[in-house]
Formats: sequence, structure tokens, C-alpha cells
Amino acid sequence: MKKTSFFAMVLSISAAALFSSFTSSDNTVNRTNSNPPNEFEILVNYLETNNTFINGESLPIIMADEVKKNMKNPKFHMIDIRTESWFEYGHIKNAVNVKSENLLTYFENTINPTDFDKIVLVCYSGQSAAYFSSLLKIAGYDNVYSMKWGMSSWREDFAENSWIKNTKNNNGTKLETTEKPKPEKGSHPILNTGKTEAKDILKARLENLFAIPYKEFIVKSTDVFENLTNYYVVNYWDQDKCTGHIPGALHLQPSAISLTKDLLTLPTDQKIVVYETTGQKAAYIVAYLNVLGYNTSNLAYGANSFMNKLLKEKGLDAFSKKEINMFPVIE
Repeated sequence: MKKTSFFAMVLSISAAALFSSFTSSDNTVNRTNSNPPNEFEILVNYLETNNTFINGESLPIIMADEVKKNMKNPKFHMIDIRTESWFEYGHIKNAVNVKSENLLTYFENTINPTDFDKIVLVCYSGQSAAYFSSLLKIAGYDNVYSMKWGMSSWREDFAENSWIKNTKNNNGTKLETTEKPKPEKGSHPILNTGKTEAKDILKARLENLFAIPYKEFIVKSTDVFENLTNYYVVNYWDQDKCTGHIPGALHLQPSAISLTKDLLTLPTDQKIVVYETTGQKAAYIVAYLNVLGYNTSNLAYGANSFMNKLLKEKGLDAFSKKEINMFPVIE
């Protein structure tokens, strides 16, 4: 009887200890989860220290003639992110066709990016190439560039399906010049990657964004003008070159953007649409904001989509047939 009681006592103590260990473990988890790291702040601090290219004056956009001159240069690597059918229809000599969702793994596993002086992304209009170039720059690949105007600047038949078809003047008379006051700093997006280190948080955000087609981050100017209250419009345009902006737009000076002073005033509960003349500079800031968790889109073809004629008259960055070359392609 005494032996039985002894074993019963031991069993009771063991069970209590086991329960205590589970309780202690659960409490530890609860304490950890009750104060998770602020992933957004960790990422903002990291990006503001390591990425300054969002300054509009230094964006890595190069012209088609520079690409043409370096087609045989082994230090230049051209990546065409258009569909396979368009790539087969015609592409730059020595360019490789890589789907946008595979770009990050292509850089990590297929090539050694440091082997090249410049890695140039090419698309239809220059916008999606700029967007994914921005993501790659944020990932740490400093030698990535986008080709201005995309394949539309390479040959006219490419332009006809892209820039020529989408340059319009239907809303050039609806602009305003009144400056929208910058709001106070508000709440910021909540990031939940489950990571605690800046580089790990960034990697998770990039993997998520590369998996999303660029078309998900495009808004047409007609939709914006018809539904102004549905969007928070940002004019990412140098003040001295801006002749008017979409009604209600907030102006951000590209050469003087600060994450803590400017971007953190943006709303977290509304779709943000960024634009400038071509949509190619805007694509860089759109990618940047999306990494931080904002709901951001680019205006398709920029201000050229609604005031191309006015841009031409003012000598600004307007698309015209003079931007089109007749360079050879591989068919």
C-alpha cells in the first residue's frame, strides 16, 4: 500500500511538473506574441539607410541607344520580361526572356549579378521594367536599370501596341494648381511576415511582391478622373516642371523625399496612385511603397495618358515618334 502511494505521489508530482512546463512555455509564447516587433519600423529604418535611389533625379533609367551600343558588351546583360510570344516576335540581340515572377530567383540562382556593369530590364512601355528594377534595387542589386519607353523606343511596331495607342489628351484641361496641404504623420501599414531581422522582413516582402503581376498595380487615368474620391493621388513631379496636376493630388518633390517626413503621411486605408510624366519614375516609388505595405498603384503611361499635347507644348517628357528608333531585333 505504501509502495502504491509512493508511485501515486511521484506520478502526481511529474504530472504537475509537466503541466507547469507547458504553462510556462505557453506564457512565454504569449509574452512574446503580446509585444511583437514593429516590422514596419524595422524595415523603414533599414531602407532609409540602405536605399536612397527613390530620389527622382538619380533613378536608374537608361536610353535605348545606350543599350543598342552595348548589345555585344559582355558586361551588359539584357533581360526582357515581356511574354514569351512577344519575345519571340522580336527581341534585342543577346537578351534573355525571364518572367517577372522569376526575377528574384534568376538573380539569386542563375546569374552572378556582380559579373555585369549594367543589368537592363526591358518591357513594353518601360513602366513594369522600372517597377521590377526598383524591387531588385531594394533587394541590393545596385547595377540594375530599366530602359526608357521599353521596346516602344526600339521599333515602331512595338510602340504602336503600347505608347502610340495610349497617349491621349482627354483630361488636359481638368488640371488644378492649388497645392494640397501635406497631412500630419498618421498610422503606418502593419507588416506580419513573422520575421524580426530587417533583411528577413525585406526578403519576405520582396518574395510576395514578385509573385504579383504588375497589372495589379496599374490604374488608368480615365478611372482616376472619373472617380477622384476613390484614390489618394500623389504627383511625383519636380515643382518647376509641373504645369498643373490632377485635382486633389498631393505633390511630393522627387529630389527631396524623406521616408519619415513624407511617405509616413500617406494613408493606409486608401489606394494611393502615383504619377508623373511617363509613369516610369513613378514606378520606382510605387515599388518602394508597396514593399512597405502601402496599397500603391501607378498611373498607366503617366501624364502622357491624359495631357500628351500639353507636355509637348511645354517641352516636357512627352512621348512622340521621335522617341522611336528603328533598331534591329532577333525574330
